[in-house]
Amino acid sequence: MAVLKLYRDRLQHNYNHLDSVFKEHGIDWGIVTKLLCGEEKFLEEVLALGVKEIHDSRVTNLRAIKKVAPDVQTVYIKPAPKKSIPEIIEFADVSFQTEFEIIKLLSAEATRQKKLHKIIIMIEMGDLREGVMGEELVDFYEKVFELPGISVIGLGANFNCLHGVMPTRDKLVQLSLYKQIIEAKFNKNIQWVSGGTSVTIPLLFTHQLPKGINHFRIGEALFFGLNLFTGETFEGMHDDVFELCAEIIELTEKPMIPDGILAENPSGDNYEIDESLYGKTSHRAILDIGLLDVNPKFLIPKDELSVVGASSDMLVVELGTNDKNYKVGDVLQFSLRYMGALSILNSRYITKEIVS
Repeated sequence: MAVLKLYRDRLQHNYNHLDSVFKEHGIDWGIVTKLLCGEEKFLEEVLALGVKEIHDSRVTNLRAIKKVAPDVQTVYIKPAPKKSIPEIIEFADVSFQTEFEIIKLLSAEATRQKKLHKIIIMIEMGDLREGVMGEELVDFYEKVFELPGISVIGLGANFNCLHGVMPTRDKLVQLSLYKQIIEAKFNKNIQWVSGGTSVTIPLLFTHQLPKGINHFRIGEALFFGLNLFTGETFEGMHDDVFELCAEIIELTEKPMIPDGILAENPSGDNYEIDESLYGKTSHRAILDIGLLDVNPKFLIPKDELSVVGASSDMLVVELGTNDKNYKVGDVLQFSLRYMGALSILNSRYITKEIVS
């Protein structure tokens, strides 16, 4: 059976490190938990860190968080679908919004539930996912701040999420200026300029983050310690909060080249023959995990092996001469990239464990 392990001490270490960095720079921050896919025991571990704010893209996850920690500020981090509006008002203290018609519905529902719902207006900064166009922001805000039950507490932007557009000092200065324009024109106070996610952290260390940026939403850096500019691990952080353990269910020395007429496999791939491998063999292991659980390109083996490929529920790896004498029933370990962990956490076939 394959198991995904979360190491409690490594998670706490990464949290403490990030919290210290943000406090040093006077920045508020929240943890993005959408990676955890509502896995209750992992959510409880995050809440135990001492976090005061949780961000998620699923209302069901926010409901679970409110059940465990009702005083934690919950933030719904994508534009709201109409059918989810009653639950968003009930379980999200804050939401990211970009559509005036949706905000009107949120206003009506907040009034009905006798709540004040806080929103962060997301601004388009070039990555072309969600966001109000900058030239439309003043008119947009003017309509929003008149709505009952709604309080605009921030302006924000996303980077790198769709087209890979990276944050720069110039873009973040522009985002900060939008706040100043709104405050000056409407004599309103905007609490946060939410300048980004884990991808923006390196600008802190290179002193390129404008002072106006005072809020972050962090997921990947917390769980993987990853500097998204360099692809390396931030100094002083762990990249192995998660570990995948998969059992060997077959191990046989086999030819390295398939034998027979080749056609497209069920995944739509066509295997290309490397003629230099004719006549050669390798110890080939099958693991009890497959494409239904994770794309192999997001797995990072901790041993010397190569991933051959995967079918729906089996992963094939080559162990070469099998110098470590692995056998059926032994377990191989993998670190994970973000999208790999996301897939596995969303798989009901993988056991999830906490390692104290």
